[in-house]
Amino acid sequence: MKKFEIPIYYQSSIISRIKEIRNLNDPRKKDYSPTMLDFGPVRFFIARHFGFCYGVQNAIEIAYKTISENPDKRIFLLSEMIHNPGVNNDLQNMGVEFIMDTSGNQIIDWDEISNKDIVIIPAFGTTLEIEKKLNEKDINPYKYNTTCPFVEKVWNRSVSLGDEGSTVIIHGKYSHEETRATFSHSKESSPSLIVGDIKETDFLASVILNKRNKEEFYEYFKEKYSEGFNIEKHLIKIGVVNQTTMLAKETTEIASLLKQTMIEKYGIVKICEHFVDTRDTLCYATNDNQDATIELLCRNADFAIVVGGYNSSNTSHIVELCNEKLHTYFISSADKILDDININHFDLSIKEEITTDNYLPRKNKIDILLTSGASCPDAEVDRVLMKFLSMFDEVKPIDEVIQNLG
Repeated sequence: MKKFEIPIYYQSSIISRIKEIRNLNDPRKKDYSPTMLDFGPVRFFIARHFGFCYGVQNAIEIAYKTISENPDKRIFLLSEMIHNPGVNNDLQNMGVEFIMDTSGNQIIDWDEISNKDIVIIPAFGTTLEIEKKLNEKDINPYKYNTTCPFVEKVWNRSVSLGDEGSTVIIHGKYSHEETRATFSHSKESSPSLIVGDIKETDFLASVILNKRNKEEFYEYFKEKYSEGFNIEKHLIKIGVVNQTTMLAKETTEIASLLKQTMIEKYGIVKICEHFVDTRDTLCYATNDNQDATIELLCRNADFAIVVGGYNSSNTSHIVELCNEKLHTYFISSADKILDDININHFDLSIKEEITTDNYLPRKNKIDILLTSGASCPDAEVDRVLMKFLSMFDEVKPIDEVIQNLG
């Protein structure tokens, strides 16, 4: 795999050694079991796969190279480079400005940007409408394009579905930059509809089976379907793609439900005329990270720590998986671990950061599950690990523990 030039302050002195040992022992990545680090009073079970993925590293490399090579130019990002507060703050501290927020709301007016400026496309990609706007301002939208190759793969799959006469059903979060971009590209070649979860898919299935009328459909999926969407014409043949960072098992459930719905309506013999089986369009890193998390959860522990940006889709799905098994603390940085009594963490159910006290059990040996999202630097996981180790007496030296892994 390509080696990227990533700033040294994102690189890790601990996690990188662990990953190197695991990769040497398991070069084909077939072993999803976690790494166990026994420091005496505390043990960490660290997921096999986590941290910066290919698309994130590619985006960071392009952004930093662009900044380095253009010291006298104003540099803008369409929105956050990736969903990690530390990385985005670093870019802003280097003078990069964001044109929009993550929901697409304008921060800097387009009139303030000229063809003398540089505009970087973030890893999520962007819409055709914004590409057109950049072209109108004589700004090449492809020159500083960090769109993840796996996102572009989804766009290409959407086009092929359209070429086959299928309507594209997109499993994604409607407000997410990537889903907005995928929807924009998809609707150019085929009717398109966004479903956010299995509940919305169940509603769609009831429409396909004529259990709900078109007025109910248009109200329920308001702003989530392409212009001119006709349920009588455009729900006859369908195929499913997804936002690359969604929960894999939910995408599978959605595709299975829609396939079964088409079988119920048209019969098994004619299913190929009405449902296109698509290979999962989740990226490899999302799949690996989720599978590694599932394996991690086979270990008994007192609680789990998941590190990443609170608006990171792939990280939130890892948190959801962990929440099913044990107490999970979703933190954006080591600074959220206030001490051995209090921890600040993000509660997905209320979408707010809260403080929990007495989170650290008072016992002789504590077991902690540890992982992070695909947009979280390994250096931040290092800091989390070190923060916890500082709370215990007589911990074994890090070098000694890591050497025992080999």
